[in-house]
Amino acid sequence: MHELLPSQYPPQLREIPQLPERLWLRGALPPPGHKYLTVVGSRALSDYGREACTTLIHGLAGYSISIVSGLALGADAAAHEAALSAGLHTIAFPGSGLADHRIAPRTNAPLARAILDAGGALLSEYDPDMSAQPWMFPARNRLMVGMADAVLMLEAGEQSGTLISARLAGEYNRELLCVPHRITDAHGYGSTRFLRLGATLVSEPAHILEALGIAPRER
Repeated sequence: MHELLPSQYPPQLREIPQLPERLWLRGALPPPGHKYLTVVGSRALSDYGREACTTLIHGLAGYSISIVSGLALGADAAAHEAALSAGLHTIAFPGSGLADHRIAPRTNAPLARAILDAGGALLSEYDPDMSAQPWMFPARNRLMVGMADAVLMLEAGEQSGTLISARLAGEYNRELLCVPHRITDAHGYGSTRFLRLGATLVSEPAHILEALGIAPRER
């Protein structure tokens, strides 16, 4: 584990307001030239949301893309797991310090270890021995969105904290990608709302590649 100073942050992260004075890093960031796709969504991820997450991320296998998420239950864990199974680099921002006994949530500590074992990274602005506090989770969202080249929202209910990340994407001038849902699905509130506001509809991996400025391989 070591500290990163702002000069060592990914370039797009250095653009945001309220930049942390330092970040703690475990593991390794991807090589230069990788694109960062931040994935957000509900902790109570639906079966449809999980299927969409797996399908979209598996379709990015073999490209220079790092999947960024928050190690939380639901959508975050699904994104990290899909990245690992697809052989993609992945970065987790737990809402805690990075010491083994502080990783939050505790149920995802094995996932954090799997990310490190696969060559991914854990990042936090909090001292390694800091335990998770409720206010840390919205605060870390700004870093996840700030690091992103694009933000993928899988699903979000009307009261979901995921809506904070979606709003930040607009404030930070990051392209927001939304998975469509049935109009009667409460999980689709966030996607429907932001699609009406101009977000990009994503229904296949090629749409993500386009948003990231990556040319698809010949089939």
